[in-house]
Amino acid sequence: MAAVVFALVALVVLALLGAVHRYLWRRFVGDTTAPGSTLRRVGTVAAFVLPLLSVGAMTSGRVGAPFLLQQVLAWPGFLWLACLLYLTLALFVGEAVRPALLRVLARRDARTGSARSGTASGTTPASASGTTASVSGTAPAAGAGTPAEAPGAPRPRTGELVPSRSAGGSTSTDVTTDISANSSVDASPDAPVDASPDAPASTAPQSDDPVVRAAPEPVAEPEAEPGAGPAVTLPAPGPSRRLFVSRVVGGAAAAAGLGTVGYGAYGVLRGPSVKRITVPLARLPRAAHGFRIAVVSDIHIGPILGRAHTRRIVDTINATSPDLVAVVGDLVDGSVADLGSAAEPLAALRARHGSYFVTGNHEYFSGAAQWVDHVRELGLVPLENARVEIDGFDLAGVNDIAGETEGQGPDFVRALGDRDRGRAAVLMAHQPVVIHDAVEHGVDLQLSGHTHGGQLWPGNVLAELANPTVAGLERYGDTRLFVSRGAGAWGPPVRVGAPSDITVVRLASLQA
Repeated sequence: MAAVVFALVALVVLALLGAVHRYLWRRFVGDTTAPGSTLRRVGTVAAFVLPLLSVGAMTSGRVGAPFLLQQVLAWPGFLWLACLLYLTLALFVGEAVRPALLRVLARRDARTGSARSGTASGTTPASASGTTASVSGTAPAAGAGTPAEAPGAPRPRTGELVPSRSAGGSTSTDVTTDISANSSVDASPDAPVDASPDAPASTAPQSDDPVVRAAPEPVAEPEAEPGAGPAVTLPAPGPSRRLFVSRVVGGAAAAAGLGTVGYGAYGVLRGPSVKRITVPLARLPRAAHGFRIAVVSDIHIGPILGRAHTRRIVDTINATSPDLVAVVGDLVDGSVADLGSAAEPLAALRARHGSYFVTGNHEYFSGAAQWVDHVRELGLVPLENARVEIDGFDLAGVNDIAGETEGQGPDFVRALGDRDRGRAAVLMAHQPVVIHDAVEHGVDLQLSGHTHGGQLWPGNVLAELANPTVAGLERYGDTRLFVSRGAGAWGPPVRVGAPSDITVVRLASLQA
């Protein structure tokens, strides 16, 4: 049953990815490039290659691919996932702007057309083809001399009788005939014309005979008369309004989406900032007032964030001179064999009361038992459902919920069951959702991570649905819960709206 559910979820995810990529291709490529162009071919190839890289980045570690291949796939694959999110959001905003921009351009073009027609001296409309049109005020109206032929009407053949209407409304019959180029026709309305082809050109029938209609000859373009308006030259047509708007919206969306991802990546690679908070504890003795715990979670050493990332975090922690370091899970994304050397800078952590570690869900994806042994070799103290006494309070730690699949889940009774309830208790637990167990066991302060603060906005909305607290300090009964945003990033090395941090928690005694 679980396999069927997993398969269905995978199909839904793949279908959603396909639909989103199709939408991005249409807006960024199909609507803005010409068929067969180099840009369209490049965009089409990218629309197929980038999602494949993303799938490879997400699955290569789970299927045991060589670590070098994981690194090659991770950067472009995970970064594209972040780009996909923010390019899509930017295009959604563009969909609201697109019709308004089209209306603005249509009104502008209408005003421009009216202004152009107003500058012409006559009423002859300019050609829509963008060629030069001569406009004057002397164009004869149809019907001023001979009646104008209806558009599309068949032309009469030579010798064919054609009815015509006189000025008085009576109908007569016209006979069409060919007139050679050297024939002369009297332009006088009273001059009769001989309809016989054998008759000389100077003879003509009486005025009551049929009128000869000459076949129309090509008419030369009349010269502009003095006083007529100047020739109006219309510009050659450019891109259509729809193409222009598609390029403007697509360019703006690309700039916004890629700029957001670039800024978010810079924040992660630069390293976490330091936050400081003070938490009063009712049972903390006066002697422990001001005790400082450097809380760091979700370091996520992996194919992207390696040894240099670990070194930045260690240097930042040591610069705060803490009394104790609490590493609250999700240290790694990979095996000890691949990432053991990248974690070695943790051996340089310095604190008067030592450094402590609890597992997160990602340790159970990467071999939790091996990592517990490795961090112990690096000088950290793993708290596997265990507790130690510090000056003035108890420090406890529980395994992550993900350990339940291996029979190594959180055990609050083992960690806190037999302790002296008169002493203050500080609990290290990776996921905030165990806060209710902490309240039940009389914990004063729980230190957690896991949420990344949402990492990629609007991911904080989803994080709020799954966690009681996404980031910061909140109170549940007599227990305080502090959730760190984490010092690294999972998946895309990008943070938007949730900057990475290391927090120095200063314990305050109410007795002081």
